[in-house]
Amino acid sequence: MNGVTLFAALVAFGVVTGVMSGLLGVGGGTLMVPFLTLAAGLSQHAAEATSLLVVLPTAIVGSLVLRRRGVGDLGLALRFGTLGAAGGVLGALLALALPGHVLKIVFACFLLLISVRLVRDSLVAE
Repeated sequence: MNGVTLFAALVAFGVVTGVMSGLLGVGGGTLMVPFLTLAAGLSQHAAEATSLLVVLPTAIVGSLVLRRRGVGDLGLALRFGTLGAAGGVLGALLALALPGHVLKIVFACFLLLISVRLVRDSLVAE
């Protein structure tokens, strides 16, 4: 991909990721990390770091929109956010300690487990 095409693809995917995050409540990383590694050619470490940087503004905007509609528990969110920040430090240090190919396998297993759980839960709910 040339520079302009890559930039256009990143902008378009950023919008799609934001919409999907707000609509489905998924962390953008489940969409963004595979895109950044497969389409943009970033390393697994760089893709995860980029995804984490994007999550904060996306989460804040999505939360504000939902909060205006009276949805969500601000106190619970702040408690989870505080603990999540501490966990984020530990997770980032662990990610840096792993080789890129191992981190990619761990991430793929995570996505696989989430996918299986979502399919199972949707089949049971019907």
